[in-house]
Amino acid sequence: MDQRYTFTDFVQLIERLRGEGGCPWDREQTHNSLKPCMTEETAELLAAIRIYEASGDGENMQEELGDILLQVVMHSVIAQEEGLFTIEDVIQGVSEKMVRRHPHVFGAVEADTSEQVLSNWEEIKKKEKAGKSWIRSPLREIPEELPALARACKVLKKADRLYGLGDGPETFWQRMEAALDGLKQARSRKEASEREGLNTAEETEQRFADVLWLLSEFAYREKLAPEQVLADRIAENVELFEPETE
Repeated sequence: MDQRYTFTDFVQLIERLRGEGGCPWDREQTHNSLKPCMTEETAELLAAIRIYEASGDGENMQEELGDILLQVVMHSVIAQEEGLFTIEDVIQGVSEKMVRRHPHVFGAVEADTSEQVLSNWEEIKKKEKAGKSWIRSPLREIPEELPALARACKVLKKADRLYGLGDGPETFWQRMEAALDGLKQARSRKEASEREGLNTAEETEQRFADVLWLLSEFAYREKLAPEQVLADRIAENVELFEPETE
């Protein structure tokens, strides 16, 4: 294709799709209706990164980044229609944030290690969010929309920093053994209850949740990314069940 599009061209293209005589589907979309699209596009970008790491081919990653950009611009155009903000406001805001949160680059603060950078980042972020009406509390600030395992680790990390987790890692295995024993007993009671026509699945769910929570604590303490670890294991097991053939 001979036509070369700029960022401005792309924004105008989305505005046309949303405008009079544009695309019926695009015109119907709202911030809420587009939420599943952002979730799917994010997952597809992560898959594209995995493909790139395995193959060295970045074509799919380029395409998926474009789809993410489409979502960003679509939300910004809708927000402009609502009188909230524009894509220019989005760019200005994130640029100011990057300058503000990198005082070791754009200011006089010294930070020689990643740990120092992250510590400064968190402190600046805390000051930025002070007094914001939509933040109910430090732990409730962590989005409920995150995958549960990822959110659990973020909650544990912030709780540890702000309040402390209580028992140290030396007690972890005792607590894990107790949780696994509780799950085993709950499962036995569930089997006995089912034979009597009763439903006691809730207790099994609760004991299973206890185990998952402790595994999340283990992941946090060991600096593991549980979502990614599980995703990698799923991929390995898929290969075991269905090995690729030439």
